[in-house]
Amino acid sequence: MALFRLGPDPIFPPPHLAEPEGLLAIGGDLAVDRLIAAYHAGIFPWFEPEGPILWWSPDPRLVLFPAEIRISRRLARTIRSGRFEIRFDAAFDRVVRACAETPRDHEDGTWITPEMQDAYGRLHRLGLARSVEAWRDGRLVGGVYGVIAGRCFCGESMFHAETDASKVALVALVEWLAAEGFEMLDCQVRSEHLVSLGAREIPRDEYLMRLERGRRAPAAMTAARRGATSRLARSS
Repeated sequence: MALFRLGPDPIFPPPHLAEPEGLLAIGGDLAVDRLIAAYHAGIFPWFEPEGPILWWSPDPRLVLFPAEIRISRRLARTIRSGRFEIRFDAAFDRVVRACAETPRDHEDGTWITPEMQDAYGRLHRLGLARSVEAWRDGRLVGGVYGVIAGRCFCGESMFHAETDASKVALVALVEWLAAEGFEMLDCQVRSEHLVSLGAREIPRDEYLMRLERGRRAPAAMTAARRGATSRLARSS
């Protein structure tokens, strides 16, 4: 199957034309209008440093429906302990940078290049990307960030500098998604870590159907939650 090369306009080929591993197109840029078009079509950028921009739409798609999150007893105890303070959008750029700089098993380098960091920062300043952070003693120790597309939150990456910090941030994110009427957290490709938290694979066609339905009736976000502290962090 031929790989599509993108032109100057923010237009993508249909996702079902992707190669078996999910690669759909190459080229283009990371301008805001192109990124919005991509996420609303079920497509995301993922590429190596110094390489061309690659665009993906895998089949199946890993998603986490808020009602299906699984919280272990140990994680529940950590949440109840109040060890971490949860904040929204208090340090978006720092979360993205930490995700890029945190070493990961079986990975050499990062796909979150400075160009990608700048792109997500632009989306954040437009209210189209958010971060949820775990803080302890005034230090940022974990977090997750992603892009909003209708009633879908497209999770991009997460990091932790202390055990369970990113998990607590993820639970707070899912709590917020449920409260605001989001249908799903897009986890993109299979990860056993996310599967253990309740994520599951669905066919790409189902994902795209749910994504399109959410675009027609987007979630009603509460602006007051920006910078707020989650009740999870206050519970005991």
